[in-house]
Amino acid sequence: MKHSKLFVLAFLMLSMVFVGYQCGSTEITSAKLYIQQKNYDKAIDVLQKEITKNPNSDEGYYLLGYVQGEQGKFESMVESYDKSLAISKNFEKNINDSRKYFWAQAFNRGVSLYQRGVKSSDADSAKVYYDKSIADFKSALRIEPDSGDTYKNLAFVYLSKGDNESAIEPLQQLIDREKALDGYKFLGEIYFVNGTNLKTQGKDTEAKEQFNKSITVLEEGLKVHPNNSDLLLTLSNSYIGADRTNEAIEPFKKGVAAEPENKYYRYNYGVLLLGINDFEGAETQFKKAIEIDPNYDNAIYNLGVTYVKWGTYINKKADEEGKVTDDYKLKYQAALPYLEKAVQMKDANAQTWELLGKVYSVLGMQDDATNAFKKADEMR
Repeated sequence: MKHSKLFVLAFLMLSMVFVGYQCGSTEITSAKLYIQQKNYDKAIDVLQKEITKNPNSDEGYYLLGYVQGEQGKFESMVESYDKSLAISKNFEKNINDSRKYFWAQAFNRGVSLYQRGVKSSDADSAKVYYDKSIADFKSALRIEPDSGDTYKNLAFVYLSKGDNESAIEPLQQLIDREKALDGYKFLGEIYFVNGTNLKTQGKDTEAKEQFNKSITVLEEGLKVHPNNSDLLLTLSNSYIGADRTNEAIEPFKKGVAAEPENKYYRYNYGVLLLGINDFEGAETQFKKAIEIDPNYDNAIYNLGVTYVKWGTYINKKADEEGKVTDDYKLKYQAALPYLEKAVQMKDANAQTWELLGKVYSVLGMQDDATNAFKKADEMR
């Protein structure tokens, strides 16, 4: 699952200035001195003595948390700060400033490591950087669990690493906390990719579950971010994957209305319309997609398929009504130039050549038909 992501990361330039307070114990005085000397092990020793002697030492817990933060022991830091605040609010401002300071350190370190991973040309080295970046973003979340930016960037590192499953939880957090567009977009895409992979493996039931999860996420996202092209496109594809084509018609229609020059919307809307035998509608969408991009191979091929199916439909209907008509051949004739282009495409296969051969046969072009069927046999 590849993502081309440009995301803005806030590099917070915060500094922690240790402020002295009038103290009520020798341990507090000694701890402050050790902290100024950056002798954190000694500071912890005397602070442990302080809180043992005085379990209600709000300053003792505050200072202990600060030292633990300096040592990178963020879980312990948060616990000490919470204990200080439970005793009193005397050091609330200091604690809040300290949290921001340590959060910024962990966050920015995570950003730096991620960028080094992106720039690394060695896959193993990149993985090491990504893992370190993930660890730092997780530390940042321990300090500030409500930071949407941290959840977003943690998810992006997982995606860059190729660990889509691990990206699900932070993306869901991003949605729950901020209803962020990126959360809906990437979570919906993960479920869609999962469904596509499962369908390829023949696991249709499991695939449908993933497609339906994608639909649920993306429909919720469109309520908050209506007509977003990324959400609409993945939603439409998920409807197709889940065999819920009729439900997909309206989102595709909205996508075309929102971005009439989007060839992918046009193409996918055409596929849906073809699926319900709206041949004229499908023709319009595929033609517009080709007008936007004359080299759009999928649209070229499917326009040819549309004419073939349209012709077959006309012929079948005439038979049912007891009519004799060659009108259906006009549709086969219309299909010919598109299928002739399709067989020249790099991904042309035996099925494409065989379809062209059938069209030649219907039009009485027997030599061309023989050559096309021969080519199809050679490719099998």
